[in-house]
Amino acid sequence: MISPEPADAADGANRGGGKDTPVLLIIDVQRGLDEPRLGRRNNPRAEANMARLLERWRQRSWPTVHIRHDSTEPDSPLRPELPGNNYKDEIRPLPGETEFRKSTNSAFSGTGLEAFLRGRGLKRLVAVGLTTDHCVSATVRSAADLGFDVTLVADACAAFGRDGFDGRHYSGDEIHRVNLVSLDGEFCRLCLTADLLEQSSA
Repeated sequence: MISPEPADAADGANRGGGKDTPVLLIIDVQRGLDEPRLGRRNNPRAEANMARLLERWRQRSWPTVHIRHDSTEPDSPLRPELPGNNYKDEIRPLPGETEFRKSTNSAFSGTGLEAFLRGRGLKRLVAVGLTTDHCVSATVRSAADLGFDVTLVADACAAFGRDGFDGRHYSGDEIHRVNLVSLDGEFCRLCLTADLLEQSSA
């Protein structure tokens, strides 16, 4: 199921700040991505960093958007009828926080996310989530192509290791870092959680 409109139509926690307020976009932080069969992942502190940012956004009543992946793949742990489709506890949405559901890589494809942001004059996005090389990268690229100003928090996303076409195994950290390098400056700017929290405390 793809939701063309926010799952919760009330603005609630999304009323804070003005049109220049950054939106925290939390991408696919779901329990199914903890399954051992997915292999080794880098950045085990990613969820903790996401939680720290989410807490700051909630303290400031800044807009937050949660993205949930409803996979259509037959063996995916993120299928909507499976427990793995649920959000991880660290970033579980509160009443009034907006959610969009998707079945593609980009959070902008087949959803009402773009209309939601433009309708509220929101142009700045701070992206976090899973995984760096899949839905995070796809969403960041789409956002940039649509003209949004995107910051990607490098230590609040993560990637799994995988085997390449050349027969070599690439670690999660290698994949994570290469994807960050390819996105930085072209589609987004990179920052770290601690730096963003310091900036937002002013």
